[in-house]
Amino acid sequence: MNKLANGLIPEDPEMAAALEALGRSIARWTDGKDLFESAIPGLRLFRAEKAGDPVSIMYDPRICIITQGAKRVLLGDDSYIYDANHFLVTSVDLPTTVQIIKATRQKPCLGLVLRVDQREISQLMIDSHLPPPRPQRSSRGMATGEVTLPLITAFQRLVDLLDNQKDIPILAPIIEREIFYRLLVGDQGVRLRQMASAGSQSRQIARAIDWLKGNFTQPLRIEDLASQVNMSTSTFHHHFREVTAMSPLQYQKWLRLNEARRLMLAENQDATTVAFQVGYESPSQFSREYSRLFGAPPLRDIMILRQMADTGKIEEAAAG
Repeated sequence: MNKLANGLIPEDPEMAAALEALGRSIARWTDGKDLFESAIPGLRLFRAEKAGDPVSIMYDPRICIITQGAKRVLLGDDSYIYDANHFLVTSVDLPTTVQIIKATRQKPCLGLVLRVDQREISQLMIDSHLPPPRPQRSSRGMATGEVTLPLITAFQRLVDLLDNQKDIPILAPIIEREIFYRLLVGDQGVRLRQMASAGSQSRQIARAIDWLKGNFTQPLRIEDLASQVNMSTSTFHHHFREVTAMSPLQYQKWLRLNEARRLMLAENQDATTVAFQVGYESPSQFSREYSRLFGAPPLRDIMILRQMADTGKIEEAAAG
């Protein structure tokens, strides 16, 4: 499956001007850096001045906006490309591979990420009298949607608060609420309403994902996890794959291997130690699965990552 954005500059002059203005604001705050953690909780700004290699990261519930350039996100066999015309929204924690595909020094990839608050989405549904979505089968926890002028102008006002940080505690939640409302009534609103509706199958899968994230080092029995979220084993397996593009065991494996990689890189632990630490019983199986995911055995992969860090070639902005 291939979900592509066309990458063209918006034809609407007002939209083009709004994107250019937001891009200037992002460029100012990211001058000299790839990633800017703002004073607004959950808001990050990013810049990349060249296309990069694929990076394996977890996308939490978020909306991603790009004002210039483009990124590709791989989720299972699905490919999502987002740019100035299309935002990316994620409704659950999803293991992905991310790549900056359009960026130059003269025209860097500029964008921002805002974490989506599921509790705020639920409250908005109540306050706005938005009905819960009609029962339907689970859908992917990731999608692209069309960028609109009200959405961009709301993000501009949010970024503008960084110049008046005393206003952030009062005004940022109000503007974020507007952004979430725009998403709820937009072309991807049903997806978010599914995730926020108690009792929906998508919400049940989100609960299972939360359990996996907190217990990925433990042995996994699909029957037990399915029972925890009140689903039959076959129904659970089907809907989990629909939302995440992978099986529960594949999801657990991704969590284990990425934590192992972090421990070896950041804490200088050896492969055998981390294999047992993240839940593997066989170091040889760990090494095989690690090589399959990252393209090299653990020792060689960590050496390559350290060399990249020494030469400044690791693309932090891919995490945006």
